[in-house]
Amino acid sequence: MDKMNLDRHISSQFNDELESVRSQLMEMGGLVEMQVRDALQAAVNSDSALASKVLTSDVKINNLEMTIDAEVTRIIAKRQPTAGDLRLMLVAMKAIGDLERIGDEAQRIARVALESFSNSQQQDLLGNVDNLGKHVLSVLTDSLDALARMDMEAAVRIHQEDKKIDREYEALLRLLMTYMMEDSRSIPKILNVMWAVRSLERIGDRCQNLLEYIMYMVKGKDMRHTDPDTIEEKLHAKK
Repeated sequence: MDKMNLDRHISSQFNDELESVRSQLMEMGGLVEMQVRDALQAAVNSDSALASKVLTSDVKINNLEMTIDAEVTRIIAKRQPTAGDLRLMLVAMKAIGDLERIGDEAQRIARVALESFSNSQQQDLLGNVDNLGKHVLSVLTDSLDALARMDMEAAVRIHQEDKKIDREYEALLRLLMTYMMEDSRSIPKILNVMWAVRSLERIGDRCQNLLEYIMYMVKGKDMRHTDPDTIEEKLHAKK
């Protein structure tokens, strides 16, 4: 990101402003990543203290979202950026919204973990989300790394992982539904686990958005609502 924009402005102050936005965006991404990691660990290990930490750490993420939003708005009004600089500002504004929502999903996972501690059966059920959670967390980490580097090739590659996440999500839902059919008394408990699984699937969707912002930043092409199998072809197609 910095190589594309931060070294070609006459105004060093403008460079500093862009770097500040980039730095805060990456800081927010790091906090969100840690929040998801902690929420998953709390769910799998029934760690009430860690779950409580996730629920209270959202304040920092929300404050960063508001700070970045205000800074980007000020830069647009003051600098009137064009071309790549304007795309950078738009990407930052969109990305913070998705990151904030990923943080919200982490909180939902943490709440499910808190609700499960008194019941050993539900603790076992929460263990079933571990593999999906690791996959989603890996995609989030890779997406944030690609965002930091504005690496379009990595973004295209990581974007394909969402299809695998969706398949894992659907398989896990079928498993949980089987549990409910076998024992109707378990329905309330399993529904709690389903909320956590649904949150993981939504985090995967938010990662897709982040990757599409990278494509927009680098190529200036809007890849939203595009068939994942045709994204690479459309990115390299002549306008």
